[in-house]
Amino acid sequence: VQLVESGGGLVPAGGSLRLSCAASGRILSSYVMGWFRQPPGKEREFVAVCSWNGGRTSYSDSVKGRFTISRDNAKNAVYLEMDSLIPEDTAVYYCAARFPGHELVADYNEYTYWGQGTQVTVSS
Repeated sequence: VQLVESGGGLVPAGGSLRLSCAASGRILSSYVMGWFRQPPGKEREFVAVCSWNGGRTSYSDSVKGRFTISRDNAKNAVYLEMDSLIPEDTAVYYCAARFPGHELVADYNEYTYWGQGTQVTVSS
């Protein structure tokens, strides 16, 4: 599976961005899909995850209520809608696919495939 993120950029605090993750090589509907991020100088951290059909989701406390994960299996894509952005959201954002397994886990070690990342910078 090859994953390619897009949609990152520079946005002022309070703004919004929508990240996309396009997959090739395999149909995404078999996978739990997650978004992670790595702020400058920090460890990679969990952001959001959704089940194979998007029916179940989970978020980190830091983004709950501001970010929304969704997926379109017909387009083999996963999205992360980010609203009310704050400077602390500045990071490289990665999408990841987990297989096998259907649990919504936050541990990045449980994910098999990763994209190359897209930079999100929120200015104050």
